[in-house]
Parts: sequence; structure tokens; C-alpha cells
Amino acid sequence: MICKQLFVPVLLSLLQPFTHSLEPYDLLYDSGIEAYYKNDYQKVVYYMELAISNYSQLRQTKLNCRLGCKHRYPLETSSAFWDISFFTVILSRAACVKQCEEGSLGAVSRHKVSEETKGEFYRRMPYNFLQRAYFKLNQMDKAAEAAHTFFMANPEHMEVQENLKNYQIKSDTHLVDRERRPHMDDYHSGVKLYDAEQYKLAIEKFERALKGYYRADNECRALCWGPQKFEEYEYIDYKATLYEAIADHYIQILACEHECVRELATRPGRLSPIENFLPLHYDFLQFSYYREGDTLKALECAKSYLLFHPGDADVLENVSFYESQLPEYLDPDDIQPREDAVQFVRRHRLESVIVQSAAEGLGFTYNEPDFWVTGGERQDEYRLPLGTSTELSDVTGMLSGKKMVQKVDRQLREGGSLIYDEVKLMHSSDFLNGTQRVQLDNVISEQECHDLQTVANMITLAGDGYRGKTSPHTPNEKFEGATVLKALKFGYEGRIPMNSARLFYDVSEKARRIVQSYFMLNTTLYFSYTHLVCRTALQGQQDNRNDLSHPIHADNCLLDPEANECWKESPAYTFRDYSALLYLNGDFDGGEFVFTEMDAKTITASIKPKCGRLVGFSSGGENPHGVKAVTRGQRCAVALWFTLDPLYRELERLQADEVIRTLDQNIQSSGIDMNINPRDEL
Repeated sequence: MICKQLFVPVLLSLLQPFTHSLEPYDLLYDSGIEAYYKNDYQKVVYYMELAISNYSQLRQTKLNCRLGCKHRYPLETSSAFWDISFFTVILSRAACVKQCEEGSLGAVSRHKVSEETKGEFYRRMPYNFLQRAYFKLNQMDKAAEAAHTFFMANPEHMEVQENLKNYQIKSDTHLVDRERRPHMDDYHSGVKLYDAEQYKLAIEKFERALKGYYRADNECRALCWGPQKFEEYEYIDYKATLYEAIADHYIQILACEHECVRELATRPGRLSPIENFLPLHYDFLQFSYYREGDTLKALECAKSYLLFHPGDADVLENVSFYESQLPEYLDPDDIQPREDAVQFVRRHRLESVIVQSAAEGLGFTYNEPDFWVTGGERQDEYRLPLGTSTELSDVTGMLSGKKMVQKVDRQLREGGSLIYDEVKLMHSSDFLNGTQRVQLDNVISEQECHDLQTVANMITLAGDGYRGKTSPHTPNEKFEGATVLKALKFGYEGRIPMNSARLFYDVSEKARRIVQSYFMLNTTLYFSYTHLVCRTALQGQQDNRNDLSHPIHADNCLLDPEANECWKESPAYTFRDYSALLYLNGDFDGGEFVFTEMDAKTITASIKPKCGRLVGFSSGGENPHGVKAVTRGQRCAVALWFTLDPLYRELERLQADEVIRTLDQNIQSSGIDMNINPRDEL
């Protein structure tokens, strides 16, 4: 009977023809990008809107199927044959989900997309194309809405910020974030109402935010129930037993579910969550309810907060105060924390224990984050002063828990020797309004600039360094690049003169020595990455441009302008310590290099590139920088990143060093002319 119940749905799903097959959103997105480069803006709108719709529909279908099938086949482990009952339910759910998803989506395999495309949608990139397309079609209301939606996840994007201002001038529509997260919106609305002392309205928003949070948590967990990555294993040789395989997969899912706390507390496009996010709901509520005269609910919410921070002395004091205000007929012990908070914290702690135990037993690494961190001081300082008996003090607290700007973990010095007589110091950090910044001229000659730009136009590859993306930072320019080793390879193969390939190598070494000396480093500065790059303005796409050729960023950390922080965490190149740009030309429009404040908006210094000019700086959050749009011509430079840690030396540079040593030995022994290609001698 069990087998019949289990496999009938599968059979039906195979026999029933699909009434609808959802078109994969990644293919639609690619078609939209292709239409954009063909200036076919009607098709851009069609494909991008459909891609966004299908992306949303795919997510919602998975949620409906997974949650619906879970409800349809509940787990009951009280049976004596619990293992058979358990696996019967699991297999029934699997068949149910398969039938449900394929009935709505078509073959699920069609909807597997790359991590890169998932990242594009997470960063809301389709809306960037949409806002441009709607502008070209003179649909300002829709352009403003798309730009606003993109900007909410990309607040450092200066182009869209300016576009949005222009659209709003021509549009009266109320801006709506099309990807807004209800629980996050309600929370922020509650905070604003709280600050305005509109406590009754604030309570409504915070209560709705809590309901939305727990609903979103349920959905986030359901989305973890798909395929998982087992990075610890090479699956060609993976031969797990039944229970090992089940345990591996289950723990991957459990860890994913466990970290929904972080996902739900993270604002769109940000990398780090709002500190103490879920507990703060109860903290705001406990004070708001007290202000509205509902001491019972204030106590209930304060006790709920203590589930997350049981040792919080201030809230414990609040609890004592609230209990003293209760009517005599009420026993304070009868007022318990809210059940939703109790269940949530109990499950969260149990998950933590299981994942940590599994890590020890199965031999993988898991570092438990501090999900309820408060940064040492609570973000909201609504506290009962010591000795208060009848009234709470009026204190408006911080809302975002911003941290101090990162400190550089080494002594900062500058003003050392420039080594080479011809090199001229133009501006130091003081003039450039920052820390460890320098502008130098005459680092290389006009002839060397010309030779290197010629080399660049012969060997650079579109999208080099960015997985082949010809326009990794803006669709209005073409990006091309090449490494030192590639130049030497082209020289050996006879595609360019060997002395030109050698010039790239020598010039980058000269820049490294200058940076090391000027910043007075007491240890060796190693190459982390060396790149000869050109940015070329695309014809026909320069009207009304105000975007950036390269968005504002820092080189060794992830810039979070809203939090006034730069996070030293993956995928940032955290090992980079110094950066430099050596410019080869200035005969183009735009393309100024800019330093900004941590807000990624306030420009503190602007430098116009020209032949032989070098800009050097430390790579951390103290030096956010970017490149203004190149609106005409081609801008070429040697981009250099350095590290003080020899473990992160550039591998291609080490190989290039070996090639140069071999060449030097051959020259010394045979007198080879560097202007002759080696293969010509074969």
C-alpha cells in the first residue's frame, strides 16, 4: 500500500503533459543584454521584464511546492518502525515536489543557472539595463522605478544615482522598490515611527515586521532544500555509505537553514547583516508598549529579548521594573516570553549543537557566527536609569549599529626616496585629502608610453581578468587587459618585439620599487597582480553619460558605504596591501581617477591621467577609489597590486621572473639582440 501511494504521483507526473513550461530566466537575461548592445530597447524591456518575472515565478513555485508537500506529508516518528515511516514520508515528499515543480516549470534541469547569473540577479543588474531602456523609450515613470530598485541594492552606483534625480524631475510617480522585502520595510518604518515617538503606529509596524520575518524565515529554509555543494569531496572517488551520504546532505541543508538568520537581516546588495536584527524587534516593542501603557506586553517582549541575550543586565533591570508595575493579581512568573521567540531560539540553539557535533564527527570545518552580536554596545540605548521607579528616560538610540572605520594594522609612513632622478613628486596625502596617497610624474618617458600602448593594442584581450566580460563595469565601454607573462609569451612567439614585452616587465618592477621606497616599507613589497589595461568608449553609447568606468571600491575589502565600513572578507582580495596605476596616455575624454570618502559619493581628490603619471596608495578602506566614465577614445594604464605577504605572490609574475632570468642568461652568453624575436633565430 505504501509503495502504491508513493509511486502513483510519480507515474502521473510522467504521463501528464505539461500545461506550461517556464522559459529559463538566464536565457532571457542574456537575450536582453544582446538586445541592449544592438540598441533594440523594446526588446530589452521585453526580455528583462520577462526574465525578472520568470525568476520570481521560479522561486515562488519552488516555495509553494516544497512547503505544500511538507504540509501534505508530515513527519511522524512515534511508530515502532520509525525509520520506514521516516523514509516513506521523505520519498513521498520527493515525488510530490517533482510532480509539482515539473508540472509548473517543465524539466527542472532547464532552470539550472550559473552562480554568476544568480549573482547578477542578487545584485539586481536587470534593473540597470531596464532603467536605461525605459529612458531611451521616454517612459520616465518606469525608468525611475527601475533605477530606484537597482539603486536600493547598489547605493554606491553614482550613475544611477544621477539618473534617478533626472528621472524624478520628469516623473511624478511615487518610487517603489520592486524587490522590496516586506519584513525589512516594516522594520525600518517602525524605527522611523519610534523615533517620531508615534509608539502606537510603531507597534503595528514592528508586530507586522515580526510576522513577516518568521514567514520569510520559513521560506528561506524551504529554499535550502535543493541540491547542495559538497566542497570537501571529489565525487569521482566519493564512496559514502547510506548514513554518511544522508548525513552529508542533511548537514549541508541544516547549515543553510541555520544561516537564514544572516540572510534575513541583510539589506539588499549588502554583505553584512544589521546587527542584532531579530532581537531588536522585541526591544523596540518592549519600550513602545510601555509608552502606550501596556506593561504586560512590555514585560512579555523584554523577556523575549532575554532569550537571545540572557545576561543583558540592562534588560534584566527593565524586566524588574515592569514586574513592579503589574497589578497585584498578576503573578510575574505567569508572563512568559512569546512562543514564536521561544521556538525560534530553541531550534536555533539545537541546530548549532548538531552542526558543531557533525563538524567534529564528519571532519569538516564550521565556524559558528555570532548571529546576535551587538558590537559591544547595544544599538538602541533605551534603558532604565538606575533607581528609576516610575518613568523611563527619553533616549533616542542609534539605528544602524555602525562600526568604527577599520584601522590599518601597520605603521603608516610616507615621503621616502623616489629612487629615480627623473621621477617627480607632484602631490602627497595632504594635498590628496587622505591617508597614504601619492601622485608622481615622469615615471616613464613618452616613448615608453607609446611603446606600451602599442603593445596593449596588440596583446590585450577583451574581458581579460573578468572572465571574458568585455564590459565588466559599464556597458558603455570595452575593457581589455593582459598580464606580464602573456606579453613575454607573445614576445617569444614573435607576435611582438621581445624588447616591448620586456618593457612591460621592467616598468612594473620600477613602479614596485618606487612604491616600496616612497611609503618607507621595512619589508619587501611583492607583486599580487599586474595588468596592462585599456578602456575604450563605445561609439553611439555616450549620450548623457554620467556613470563610472569603474565603480567606487576598495582593493582589499568590501566597501559598505551605508555602514561606513569596509569588510575584510571574501571575495575581497584581503591580502593586498598597496596599489598603483601607471598611466600611458591622456588623449581621451573623461577617465579621471577619483578618491572618495567611505560614503562612495564624496570625492576627495580627482587626478587626470597622462603619460608617465603614477598614483599609488594603500589598498584598504581608507582609500575608496574609482574611475570616471571614458566618453571618448581609449584610456590605457598599467594596474598594479602589491602584497607584503610572500604567500600571496603573483604566480604569473614568478613565472615571468624565470623567463627573464633565462633570457638574460642567453643574452649574456650569445649576445642576442632584444629587438629580434627569439623564434626568428630558430
